[in-house]
Amino acid sequence: MTNTANPLRDPRDKRLPRVAGPCVLVLFGVTGDLSRKKLLPAIYDLSNRGLLPPGFSLIGFARRDWESEDFKQIAYESVKAHARTPFREDVWEHLSEGMHFVPGEFSDPGAFEALAMAVKELDAVRGTGGNYAFYLSIPPRFFPQVVEQLQRCGLAERQDERQWRRVVIEKPFGSDLKTAKELNATVHRVFPEESIFRIDHYLGKETVQNILALRFANTMYEPIWNRSYVDHVQITMAEDIGIGGRAGYYDGIGAARDVIQNHLLQLLALIAMEEPTSFSAEAVRAEKAKILSSVRVPGDLAASVARGQYAAGWQGGVSVRGYLDEEGIPADSRTETYAAIKLEIDNRRWAGVPFYLRAGKRLSRRVTEVAMVFQQAPHLPFSQTDTEELGQNALVMRVQPDEGITVRFGSKVPGTSMEIRDVNMDFAYGESFTESSPEAYERLLLDVLIGDPPLFPRQEEVELSWRILDPITEFWAGQEGVDQYKSGGYGPDSADELMARDGRVWRRL
Repeated sequence: MTNTANPLRDPRDKRLPRVAGPCVLVLFGVTGDLSRKKLLPAIYDLSNRGLLPPGFSLIGFARRDWESEDFKQIAYESVKAHARTPFREDVWEHLSEGMHFVPGEFSDPGAFEALAMAVKELDAVRGTGGNYAFYLSIPPRFFPQVVEQLQRCGLAERQDERQWRRVVIEKPFGSDLKTAKELNATVHRVFPEESIFRIDHYLGKETVQNILALRFANTMYEPIWNRSYVDHVQITMAEDIGIGGRAGYYDGIGAARDVIQNHLLQLLALIAMEEPTSFSAEAVRAEKAKILSSVRVPGDLAASVARGQYAAGWQGGVSVRGYLDEEGIPADSRTETYAAIKLEIDNRRWAGVPFYLRAGKRLSRRVTEVAMVFQQAPHLPFSQTDTEELGQNALVMRVQPDEGITVRFGSKVPGTSMEIRDVNMDFAYGESFTESSPEAYERLLLDVLIGDPPLFPRQEEVELSWRILDPITEFWAGQEGVDQYKSGGYGPDSADELMARDGRVWRRL
């Protein structure tokens, strides 16, 4: 397997597959959508690619009254429906031999005693060596209870130095700086920082990692990757769906806390950070932390942020209801489904270059991208008529759905006149590589089992991100109304006005 995800590794190692050692993965919340649609298929795909050890074992923990055979059947159906790689019965049979289920409530000490017995039995039968990873695919309010139960029943403590214990936490990492610190303190009472893996699945996407390859494996971009040439940067995460059945989670959280605090600020850090000395976890995290600590929220928040809620409209030829009409949403909710913010970075490279971040639901189409928009040429030796359709050069890194990179530049239109307009040059992952990109959770789960943490944000990054976002959400808390925008459109007018004040426009979705 070619390892293209770590562009700064020794190239002599690029063909060495990374294979996990003996271990048990305990999956809490195994009945949820994330487990069924992402985690269980990712585990199968890793096994199908030969990246899990022969004795790998998986324990599902939930309050369902299931036997292990019931769990295996649910996992079988999930894998058949959602796995990326072709389904092979021999792979499944081998994987399912190590699958077990423990029923119980998070508050039940007896259930965790049963879990401890099951784990130790797997150590003896399948040779898992006392190495355990605990994946908390559960609401954050249950984190303290689960980690304390793991400590009480002895599962969190290593028996010797050759063993390891790791805990995996899904976002959100708190709802503001205060709760993030409280969550951190709770988990740290049981697990040291090096054993805590905070999952932001966007960092596992091949195209996100390719930002590092694009920047640091090529010489052509570094000379222009700065304030001397870059006019501004736009980071967009647009969704064409509503909240679905997530009203209980989403209301009160909103677009800014849901994706800007984590996904988009992590993308900003990768785009803006300095070159790390290596691809080690310490080096990459240090550079990201430097950038996040340099981010400045403009003083005039009224002119630098925008928010909105999707209203009823048409999407894909189908009539859809507005956010306030969704089941479970209070009629007076002020939770935003669209958020746009302007940020600046106080350092030499980026001084004066605004970074615009936007995220929203029920927009015209689904797209996540980072667009670096360059300054216009200081002088054009052409007539105004010849260049009236010429815009600004741009380098666009598409994260999803059409993963790749686009370069926009001016070119002469064929003909007798010197007419110049924008054209695009595209690189697409699907057309350039024969091997399809693994799902983000495949890469991240393997990193957990191997103990490779560069793609996982540490607590310092989480707290720095909340320091950026907290003043914005506090400002919104003092505002009365929330702008409405039609489903299937481009967001609220206030977001366009935010850009217009700077003489700029959003890229068309």
